[in-house]
Amino acid sequence: MCSGHDTLRSDNKDLQEVEKQWDRRNFLTKTSLGIGALAFGSLLKAEKAFSNPTGPDAVQNFVKNKLGLPHHLPKAKRIVYLFQSGGPSQLDMFDYKPKLKDMFGQDLPPSVRQGQRLTGMSAQQSSFPIAPSIMDFKQYGESGSWVSELMPHTSKVVDDICIIKSMQTDQINHDPAITFMQTGNQLPGRPSIGSWLSYGLGSDNENLPTFITLVTKGQGGQPLYSRLWGNGFLPTEHQGVQFRSGKDPVLYLSDPENYDGNDRRTMLDYLSKLNGVQNDAYGDPEILARMKQYEMAFRMQTSVPEVTDLSDEPDHIFDMYGKDSRDPGTYAANCLMARKLLEKGVKFVQLYHQGWDQHIACPGGVRNKCKQTDQGTAALLQDLKQRGMLEDTLVVWGGEFGRTVYSQGQLTDTNYGRDHHPKAFTMWMAGAGVKKGMTYGETDDFSYNVTENPVHVHDFHATLLHLFGVDHERLTFKHQGRRFRLTDVHGHVVKDILT
Repeated sequence: MCSGHDTLRSDNKDLQEVEKQWDRRNFLTKTSLGIGALAFGSLLKAEKAFSNPTGPDAVQNFVKNKLGLPHHLPKAKRIVYLFQSGGPSQLDMFDYKPKLKDMFGQDLPPSVRQGQRLTGMSAQQSSFPIAPSIMDFKQYGESGSWVSELMPHTSKVVDDICIIKSMQTDQINHDPAITFMQTGNQLPGRPSIGSWLSYGLGSDNENLPTFITLVTKGQGGQPLYSRLWGNGFLPTEHQGVQFRSGKDPVLYLSDPENYDGNDRRTMLDYLSKLNGVQNDAYGDPEILARMKQYEMAFRMQTSVPEVTDLSDEPDHIFDMYGKDSRDPGTYAANCLMARKLLEKGVKFVQLYHQGWDQHIACPGGVRNKCKQTDQGTAALLQDLKQRGMLEDTLVVWGGEFGRTVYSQGQLTDTNYGRDHHPKAFTMWMAGAGVKKGMTYGETDDFSYNVTENPVHVHDFHATLLHLFGVDHERLTFKHQGRRFRLTDVHGHVVKDILT
């Protein structure tokens, strides 16, 4: 199909007319401005010009990209989102309710439940016996934040985090609730948070994806789908890229056997020319997205092995994250990997840890999950802080909903189960632009209803975007005749938790 390095010869009649127009004069005419822009960008070091400004001259040097973003001076340059899939029990971790001990086994008053929707797993129960947490709670730090015995490491960093006890969501079952938390809509097909940030703000490292996902290996529980970090209707280059533990961190990235980098470069050059002809003929934006992905994959062949190699980390760093951090693919190892990716300019790193769905044997189950995650989470926060990165890195911890105060199944003095509960649960945020050592919002004595400062998922998304300098009402994308946004037609920035 091709002869020589500079000329295309197509056997396809539909492309022959296009190829006639693809002569030297037309090529130079069409690309002269682009070549000039590239040269100008190189002189200005455009990757710095369009990254988030910091320092005393930030306001004066405030530069917006081609979308007019950021809308205002951002506090955050990057984010790591520690997603605890399954619905962690706020009652056993953060939302201390001492009065419940005197109500053990009593039926949850109808005035509290208020006819709220129940899942099919507990809707047929004849009673809803109150199950107080058997965990010991204490106040920690100068903030006096309540934390249970399950999180000895998190208790040491409470003065760096903002605990939000008044989270609310619309969804009561896992798949729509996780999808809602990650995309702003319960139905599949919408862009994820990381994809919106990638689309709006671009990358700070041309050799790595803007948005990277890490999933803890070997965990059971509710399934995770790649659409949770997908681009939806945004251009494909904004989808999240999953890094795996093992020999090949990114699938299909390595060259086939007996195929070297020179061969790959030549192949990509020819492929780029073919895609250029196709794009000139049809103007499909996905053609340009495909070209960008091919080039990114080529650069990643060098950058990924280097960034996923943790052998150069000193022993005291591994000790801080815990012994599991030496085992690739564990939660602790992924936390350490996240820090390294953030250092390399990756804007959004998403960690997923499954198994928080304790319908039965909740005390043992949540204890095991905290044992797997507590040290790695706290170490990541400390590590970012000691490197001076926490001041412009947003850290988020939380799941898709909380758990019920009443027991699902048999209740004993030492054991109980907890069903899904969307109307009141706990998340926390830390770092860039978030107030330290703060507990925000309150629930009733049963951790069943929010009584003060409710924070809906849409509000959480609006606040997250605001920290990146983005007005959630103005970051939109036109699809099928309508302008969509992450927060749909809802959401308010929670200004009380911001510095």
